[in-house]
Amino acid sequence: MNEQENSVRRPRLGFLGTGWIGQHRMRRIRESGMAEIAFLCDTSAEMLAQARQAVPDVRVTSTFEELLRADLDGVVIATPSALHAEQTMRALERGIAVFCQKPLGRNAGEVAEVIRAAQSANKLLAVDLSYRFTQGMKKIVETLSAGDIGDVYAGDLVFHNAYGPDKAWFYDPRLSGGGCVIDLGIHLVDLALWALGFPQVNAISSYLFAAGKPIEEGQVEDYATVTLQLSSGAVVRIACSWRLAVGSEAVISAAFYGTHGGLEFRNVNGSFYDFVAEQFRGTSRTILASPPDNWGGRAAIAWATQLGSNSSFDPAVGHLTDVAGVLDEIYIRGRKNPRHPGQWEAVPVRSS
Repeated sequence: MNEQENSVRRPRLGFLGTGWIGQHRMRRIRESGMAEIAFLCDTSAEMLAQARQAVPDVRVTSTFEELLRADLDGVVIATPSALHAEQTMRALERGIAVFCQKPLGRNAGEVAEVIRAAQSANKLLAVDLSYRFTQGMKKIVETLSAGDIGDVYAGDLVFHNAYGPDKAWFYDPRLSGGGCVIDLGIHLVDLALWALGFPQVNAISSYLFAAGKPIEEGQVEDYATVTLQLSSGAVVRIACSWRLAVGSEAVISAAFYGTHGGLEFRNVNGSFYDFVAEQFRGTSRTILASPPDNWGGRAAIAWATQLGSNSSFDPAVGHLTDVAGVLDEIYIRGRKNPRHPGQWEAVPVRSS
């Protein structure tokens, strides 16, 4: 389909994976009116039946191959992490644009391969890094870009989830790529680098735990603490976890401190959905954004909207390799060192 055709009709979308997240993104895109929901694919007949209630006339299938043969402009992928890279590349090779759940790949190598495939196919590719689309983080980035808090020298980002994933594949590193870092920490690394203009990361230190002890081979971490040293001289601290005793369902925040003040994005009363953004000057604070904010699904809507006017490759997706590279280094640095147990000194990041 050429750009002129895109401009006269809404893009036709298929959905691969119709669990909770897939159905939510489908409903939000449908409500936006920016695309036509044309095809659903899932190996679970129960999930397909649930999803079809919202779009009764949609076509359904249990096989990805049949979905790929359909006349689609784009596909939304919400399947287990181990499948993301291969499924995304197969869709791109068929000339179908892709919106994929995070992570795009289990490591930086997979992510880079997918991005090359998107560039080769000249097709739009995006990943659901949803917190970028909250009003709070948008206000934080606008304020940072305006220089209102001066030179940023520190960041503190946290994502503690009182629950753990309920699918077995999350706990197999061969399928998931890791634990809470690749599940939750990916958002924190992305927000830190994105908010600060994707500076170079000069050094990384990390420590990863499973059930209160340093992780062993074959385990995935349920707690992680990370320090990033940036080329600007700033230091960013990151912590994330599953099932940590924090006294609420979730603790989510992203704070940045500069020579003239501070900024913080944080959840309200343990909520996964309600956020406030504030600017600090000394002991005073100003609210920049507060609930309600129906931000879930905005990333998918933005992709569908862009697809409707231009299906070509967007080079902005290249920053995903920066995030994936940092995650890789976190996993390398965070494992037990048999020569120095418990030690986690900052080590220069390897050049690519």
